[in-house]
Amino acid sequence: MTTVNTPERRQLRELTRTFMAKEVLPHLDDWERAGEVPRELHATAAQVGLLGIGFPEEVGGSGGDLLDSVVVTEEIIRSGGSSGLVAALFTHGIALPHLVAASAGTQAPSGGSDLVERYVRPTLAGTMIGALAVTEPGGGSDVAGLRTTARRDGDHYLVNGAKAYITSGHRADFVTTAVRTGGSEAGGISLLVIEKGMPGFTVGRRMEKLGWHCSDTAELSFADVRVPVGNRVGAENTGFFSIMQNFAAERISLATQAYATAQRCVELALGWCRDRETFGRPLASRQLVRHRLAELHTRAESARSYVLDVATRVTAGEAEMTEVAMAKNTAVAACAEVVDAALQLHGGFGYLRDAEVERHYRDQRILSIGGGTTEIMNEIIAKGMEL
Repeated sequence: MTTVNTPERRQLRELTRTFMAKEVLPHLDDWERAGEVPRELHATAAQVGLLGIGFPEEVGGSGGDLLDSVVVTEEIIRSGGSSGLVAALFTHGIALPHLVAASAGTQAPSGGSDLVERYVRPTLAGTMIGALAVTEPGGGSDVAGLRTTARRDGDHYLVNGAKAYITSGHRADFVTTAVRTGGSEAGGISLLVIEKGMPGFTVGRRMEKLGWHCSDTAELSFADVRVPVGNRVGAENTGFFSIMQNFAAERISLATQAYATAQRCVELALGWCRDRETFGRPLASRQLVRHRLAELHTRAESARSYVLDVATRVTAGEAEMTEVAMAKNTAVAACAEVVDAALQLHGGFGYLRDAEVERHYRDQRILSIGGGTTEIMNEIIAKGMEL
């Protein structure tokens, strides 16, 4: 049984709905066309207590755990937001956990409390924006094979290489960057915090995408960028483990975005089919349409139940990566089917930019790619089956 329906979390849902209605929905279409959300939105979200959900109060967060983050994510989309908005506003959810873990002593001492004061607190206060840079132009999901190097030079590292598909890369004030400080494969990877403005650090073109239009995406390049050793997160060559530790939360977030998008599209399709008349009758009065809506509702609600069950066990330290992978794939598959059918039920209107369902149709496509592709998830599941 899940625990997302506590009185405290019902209040959190209401807070999120109010924030969306007042601060987001009147402007979201403009942000979609602008290609980014304004920096001021981060500060506003911090002031109402949403930006720091899931982060400890001792580092400037609002407290709460993974389930609280799930509640916020779900309600943002159910209120009329989008997964692209979640990606843009909560990029720190993948940029900061490594820094927080280092300060808490879960990694070898280095780059701990100082990084919290310089980067974590300002980001959770909405005055800085952070991003995570792992993926490389030729690497995709192969984290262990990354090629961006960081060579020790006295009290600095000299960083050379490139990153691609970096969410919030244009707006970010700093980037938690995976680099190779040791030998080949996973054992030689470290994390460095690299600030915008460091000589040799270049933010490339804004990458145009199929969906997530309000979430800016960038290519990054590093040419002999001198990064202080004090900007290393945790001990040298422990970066791969740190990245893997955070994958469960990232994948649960993506799974939440998927089932919430499916739920929202069921609601949109239901409203349309009740109001839309063909041949003198509402669409919803036709058995074929009613049964299709029933099937879509079942898929969305089933995905939600499974993801929440796995998220609850992840929070309790019980779930394994295999279950997280299955939850992500289940939710993503349900979302793809539901959104496609919901747009079809909208007919020609569903194909227009004026239709909310059109945005969800574009946005959902990235969910089977981000945080590990469906194929990578299947490989994790297969290993869990000892195949």
